Amino acid sequence: KQPFLWVIRPDLIDAGHSDVLPAEFLDKVKDRSLLVRWAPQIKVLSHPSVGGFLTHSGWNSTLESICAGVPMISRPFLAEQPTNRRFVSEVWKIGLAMNEVVKRKHVEDTVKRLMKGEEGQQMRKRVSELRDASTRAVGQGGSSYINIERFVQAIQRAGLANP
Repeated sequence: KQPFLWVIRPDLIDAGHSDVLPAEFLDKVKDRSLLVRWAPQIKVLSHPSVGGFLTHSGWNSTLESICAGVPMISRPFLAEQPTNRRFVSEVWKIGLAMNEVVKRKHVEDTVKRLMKGEEGQQMRKRVSELRDASTRAVGQGGSSYINIERFVQAIQRAGLANP
C-alpha cells in the first residue's frame, strides 16, 4: 500500500495511461497514486518524501538518483542499462534488480524490500554516502572540478579556445 508517482510518457506508448492500465488497477490505486505524462525528474528525486526510484537504469537516471541519494529498483531494457543495473544492485548495492518478466508478486516484494526492510535501509545509507562523495567531487577543489579545470586549461594552451 505504498504511495507512488508514476510517469507514463506518451512518446513511449501509443495510448494514455487509462488505455494501458486496467480500470480495476486504476480504481484500486487512485487514493495513493499520481499518474502523470511528465514530471521534472531531478526535482522529484530531490524531494525528501521520495524513498525509491523504479528506473530503466539509463546512465543519466542512475546518476540523478545517486546525486539525490535515492535507492533504485532497476528494470533495464537495452543498451547500457543492464550493465548499470548490475552496478546498482551488485557492485554499489544501492538498489534492487527486477527480472526480465515482471510479475505482480515480484514487484510487491521488491518494493517492500526497498521501502520497508533492513536491506533498503542499508541501500539508503550507501546511496547517501555516494551522494555526498559526488557532491564533494564536483565542488571547488574536488576531483571532477579539478579535472574540468585542467581540461579547460589544456584547451586554452592548445589555442583551441575562442579569444
